[in-house]
Parts: sequence; structure tokens; C-alpha cells
Amino acid sequence: MSLVVIILWVSNICFDTLGQVAFKYAATAPNNRDGWYYWVDLAKNHWIWIGIISYVAEFLLWLAFLTLVPLSQGVLLASFNIITIMLVGRVLFKELLTVYRLIGMLLITAGVIFVGMS
Repeated sequence: MSLVVIILWVSNICFDTLGQVAFKYAATAPNNRDGWYYWVDLAKNHWIWIGIISYVAEFLLWLAFLTLVPLSQGVLLASFNIITIMLVGRVLFKELLTVYRLIGMLLITAGVIFVGMS
């Protein structure tokens, strides 16, 4: 893989992870959970907008990434996002990393390595 492809891939992972984290913060922040008021509070939350902007940036990076790699390779490399999101979820939200999740992370990592070598 070229340096540009690696930069686009890592940038895509970073923006996807930031977007997921921002949406999690936004979804858990509003205190008022009654119907319409929840959505009004959510729209006022800066995290929702960080998430939306992150997803727009990720979308543009993804398009640029796909112009440089075959679709089959790009989709497999994109699965690495799952690992970063799980790790950040563990650190920021104290989510559990079960044995099965750790095994899945190892298998995804192995798959990304094999795809990257091809």
C-alpha cells in the first residue's frame, strides 16, 4: 500500500471512531428523555454536530480511499474500525471487552494484516 492509501485509511478510522464516540456522548447527554424534548436537547448538543461533521469527513475520505484500492480490499480494511471503536469504548465508557470480543479483535487484525500484504 502506498503512503497516501495508508494516510486515507488511518484518517478514515480516526473520523469514524470520533463520529461513533460523539454520537454516544450525544445520545447519553440529554437529561430530559420525554419524547420531543429529548430530540430538541439532542439537536442543541455539540456532540451530535461533531458526530455529523466527522461522518461527512469520513465519507469523503472513504470515497478517496476507494479510488485507490479495490472495493474488496477496502471493505476488509474498513473492518479495522470495529477494533478502534471497541478500544475507545472501553477507555471512555468502561464497556466490557469479553473474551469473544478480544478473539474477534485478533481475527480482524490478522485479516487486515493479510489483506494489507496482498
